[in-house]
Amino acid sequence: MYQLEICANSVTSAIVAQQAGAHRIELCTNLSEGGTTPSYGQIKWCVDNLTIPVWPLIRPRGGDFLYADAEFETILNDITFCKKIGCNGIVTGILLANGSIDKERCAKLIAAAHPMPVAFHRAFDMTNDLASSLEDLITLGFVRVLTSGGKASAHSGAKEIASLITQAKDRIEIMPGAGINAENIAEIAAITQAKCFHTTAKAPAKSNMQFKNDHSKMSDYTLDEFSHEQTDLFKVKQLIKILKNL
Repeated sequence: MYQLEICANSVTSAIVAQQAGAHRIELCTNLSEGGTTPSYGQIKWCVDNLTIPVWPLIRPRGGDFLYADAEFETILNDITFCKKIGCNGIVTGILLANGSIDKERCAKLIAAAHPMPVAFHRAFDMTNDLASSLEDLITLGFVRVLTSGGKASAHSGAKEIASLITQAKDRIEIMPGAGINAENIAEIAAITQAKCFHTTAKAPAKSNMQFKNDHSKMSDYTLDEFSHEQTDLFKVKQLIKILKNL
């Protein structure tokens, strides 16, 4: 009855998600920026080797969702690649400067992806009117929208998500996401009446390097150069168990 989508930030995270029983992955990279498009190699490996649906995130950079012409062309090229290699769907979204859905460009994305289905990501939470934007997505033909109800987390936006689900009337799937974990997923499910949930279920993964140069850094965003975030097997299994018992 309930499904769990894992936001997998690497091939390894995708493998763990499948092993733990996730129903689908949104494949991305750069979680610290909210997720960006993974490499062609990562996408193709997952499509070729996983048995659960693979939906790559198509987002050319972090930051806002207002894109220059060159960025829009990149999005179209990425969608063409995903369709060519057999992805189950893609996740993307574009806004206008005034905070509305960019209906003209989104229509082109839907057309480029056809017959591959398209979901709208949390750019939806940055729109100027959630109810109106939802109707735009339905009219355009998006099959699913990931949302925190316009709030910082799905838990704090649960009432807003419930309202969106009521409004949608099964015309589009509303999938709560942002900060979902074993402590709050049951409450979010009860309040929203959603049937599918999105989370990274991530934890720090330690490096197996024996030699570590502590005098050099590869990034300004991390204190530990020898660890990275990865989907956690136990966390996914725990979430699946909770959903099965609801």
